[in-house]
Amino acid sequence: MSYKQNAATAISQNPPSTYSLNMPSQTVKKAAPKVRIGQIAMPTEHGGWGLLFEPIVAGLAIAFSVGGLWIAVMTIGAFLTRQPLKILVIDRLGMRVNERARMALLFVGGFGAIFSLGLAGTFLAVGYRPLLPFAFVLPLALIQIYYDFSRQSRHLLPELGGAVAISGSIAAIALAGGFSWAAAFGLWGIFVARLIPSILYVRERLLLEKGKNFTRLVPIASHVAALLIVALLAYSGVSPILAVFAMLLLLYRAVEGLSAGRTKMKAMKIGVWEVIYGTVTVLAVVIGYYTGF
Repeated sequence: MSYKQNAATAISQNPPSTYSLNMPSQTVKKAAPKVRIGQIAMPTEHGGWGLLFEPIVAGLAIAFSVGGLWIAVMTIGAFLTRQPLKILVIDRLGMRVNERARMALLFVGGFGAIFSLGLAGTFLAVGYRPLLPFAFVLPLALIQIYYDFSRQSRHLLPELGGAVAISGSIAAIALAGGFSWAAAFGLWGIFVARLIPSILYVRERLLLEKGKNFTRLVPIASHVAALLIVALLAYSGVSPILAVFAMLLLLYRAVEGLSAGRTKMKAMKIGVWEVIYGTVTVLAVVIGYYTGF
């Protein structure tokens, strides 16, 4: 008997049931989402790097100390811990992808160790006093964490609160370097005046470039307020005069950037320009401090 005849005989003797014809023999498992290490380990908000490094670089350039270095390490560790911690909590609440949760836990442990090392080094080098500025903004940091865990980190409130909290690093570094409370908080005020209006500007600029409803009033008014605050700090002797010129530049950028005659830009280019403006602000503060202008 041929192969075809044997197969036909087997089928006739054991006909497939209707169930076996219509249903798969095995349940098809849904493919697990692809785990991307970069999305777990690194912050998705690229502008956050400017929020982190502008006050740290300015603080170390003006008030360098061993304690300041440890504060920088601690701040960087805390900043890096945020993203994997957010992924870990969100994953356990809903996604439940074991591989992603495992990777997030590893990064939380690694970055948390950096934070702990910086905290311990700070205590050993300069004690607890320079860390008091972070205690003042702890509620803002907790609000940001709450929004992170609620998947609402893009809202305005956590962005503004996070900027104020993380920029406190310059006050802590200044205190570790022997600066007075007035001088330390004056430096902090400069970077709060730089960061909050810039966040408001970038949000409205992106809406404008996407053809959505936006407002010029809020970001421009916030830049005017920032200019007045830094001018007052300079008049009081706790801010260099060059910082006032940096605020003027930022105000011009906001007015021009939200005007009808602006040069249209994509989000990435807007971000690059913000890095440039942040660098100019840092240089103005540092040069102004060393030159007395």
